[in-house]
Amino acid sequence: TEELIRRNAEHNDCVIFSLEELSLHQQEIERLEHIDKWCRDLKILYLQNNLIGKIENVSKLKKLEYLNLALNNIEKIENLEGCEWLAKLDLTVNFIGELSSIKSLQHNIHLKELFLMGNPCADFDGYRPFVVATLQQLKWLDGKEIERSERIQALQNFPEIEPQIRKQEEAYCLKRAKEKEDAQRKLQEEMEGDRSPSGCRDSESGDISATWYRRETCGAALRVRLLRGHWWPVLVFRSLSRMESNGHLQTPGAPEGHNRKRADNSQADLEFWNKPCLFTPESRLETLRHVEKQRRDREQLSEKKKKVKPSRTLITEDGKPLNVNEPKLDFSLKDDEHRNQITLDLAVYRYMDTSLIDVDVQPTYVRVTVKGKPFQLVLPAEVKPDSSSARRSQTTGHLVVCMPKVGRGRGSISALLGRFPRELHLSGLMTSIMALLIGWENQKVLL
Repeated sequence: TEELIRRNAEHNDCVIFSLEELSLHQQEIERLEHIDKWCRDLKILYLQNNLIGKIENVSKLKKLEYLNLALNNIEKIENLEGCEWLAKLDLTVNFIGELSSIKSLQHNIHLKELFLMGNPCADFDGYRPFVVATLQQLKWLDGKEIERSERIQALQNFPEIEPQIRKQEEAYCLKRAKEKEDAQRKLQEEMEGDRSPSGCRDSESGDISATWYRRETCGAALRVRLLRGHWWPVLVFRSLSRMESNGHLQTPGAPEGHNRKRADNSQADLEFWNKPCLFTPESRLETLRHVEKQRRDREQLSEKKKKVKPSRTLITEDGKPLNVNEPKLDFSLKDDEHRNQITLDLAVYRYMDTSLIDVDVQPTYVRVTVKGKPFQLVLPAEVKPDSSSARRSQTTGHLVVCMPKVGRGRGSISALLGRFPRELHLSGLMTSIMALLIGWENQKVLL
């Protein structure tokens, strides 16, 4: 998806149209789409360790120089003719059995390195001479340099090697057809609820590429087996360890029936990972589906375990506000007699968006909600909510709430007089002003 590509394009400021290098490995990708439309300037593309079954939608990447498709489900080399500048192609550990499909790479005249080790075709008799003779532009095959003498000999023996390769391809295609049929039958049985305890069945063919493995050995990414004198890389899936899958076998305090159900699930999971199975694209997809099911089950279980926190009490039953500091923020409360106001300085996070802060001033208390967490403080005097103001400090980011107090005392008159020059305090004008203010204040108190 476009979101996935942008997430992996941080080095290019999340701009995808001008990307030259993109890494999408280990993303459980099953199909390539849109990448040749969105990222036409790509030069390096990493797609290893996914579940891609077909090479497609990359033909318009004219500038592509290196394509890594190792550890996928690819069975045929195709749709790469348009990658005019392709110089290195890595198809290590896939399921390529049609070795003759490499002929489609003859149009890639700049192709110098090719990796096919770990594919069924790499065990064919005459595999290397066939590739060397077919792709004469190659310089390296499976990490080994192609000597001039090797190429001359491969060209000389090509008429004899090609029929042998054809026969081996036909045998492999028959075997794969049976594997697909068995996998389809097993899938239908599982959908009907009739799960077979025997697991994956082996094909009748005795071909060395029918490699068995146990799913429980899932710690490493790749291991190698020696089969009839050939090193055969076998993919081992990264998935849940047995410790993780069995970690919740018994829950203290849980009902007996609940524990029995979890024990049954753990036993079934253990059987799944221990049963031998053919290393095929279908088995890789089956493993992915099983892991996804486990993940969904764990998420559902965690949601059930979540307890809804009771709402914090801010006002008692008799209407008395409480002091609450759920966001655990530092603060200071200042009673400014000169300005006749109360000032709250709340140390909210400097780079927090102001939209996440809500201020509510009441006559006897102030409440500030920070990211859904309430901060409430009882005020030492009654204030005027309508005249209150709140602002953020541009230097510290603190929230400053100014709340004027109700009424004015004599201290405020003295503060007002303090603003005039001292020589005017004894003048007749100042005496009159002072008398008027004191009279007005006394009248207000009497009212």
